[in-house]
Amino acid sequence: MTKIKICGITNPEDALASIEAGADAIGLNLVPSSKRYVTPEETRLILRTVAAAAPKFLTVAVVADLPLEELFELQHEFGCLQLHGHESPQQLVPLLPHAYKAVRIADAQDVASAANYPGEHLLADAKVTGALGGTGTVFDWNLVRELARARKLTLAGGLDATNVHEAISTVKPYAVDVASGVELVGNPRRKDSARIRDFVREVKRAS
Repeated sequence: MTKIKICGITNPEDALASIEAGADAIGLNLVPSSKRYVTPEETRLILRTVAAAAPKFLTVAVVADLPLEELFELQHEFGCLQLHGHESPQQLVPLLPHAYKAVRIADAQDVASAANYPGEHLLADAKVTGALGGTGTVFDWNLVRELARARKLTLAGGLDATNVHEAISTVKPYAVDVASGVELVGNPRRKDSARIRDFVREVKRAS
């Protein structure tokens, strides 16, 4: 069964909706420049809510270019770290196994560079100039088909209930990641519970 991560959660209600719909993980964006950024206070509230509702549920911190000391501290709070900045393969090593690199893909060279990162897991997102991720942009899934055979690949980038079945059939990823594809239209800080349920249903139908 393909795993499901609902990313860009900004409030406890959407975290609970994700759990209830059958997702396997949620992501909290700790990058201040992101439109889905959550403050430390918001983060603590969401983490407490999740721990009370589903103690073993996976929460992922989405970060970018933080010092190693801060990353170690976040690992005590979260189940896993998603490094979404310009981190090198060497910077990832001391954080393993509870961290993985998000790589931005536009061509075969990007795929070759992605393979240099250590660890079992990788996340592949669309490469968009001036953005670290979360753009809702689809890239050519065929580029990462071989990478998905070699690694536990999470596929991201413009996925929603209308295209995730095709994406899974093409790539056969370990997991899929969605943010904008399950949001209320025009509001990147709120999820639509019906869209979350539709997305989860389509993933399960394809898996």
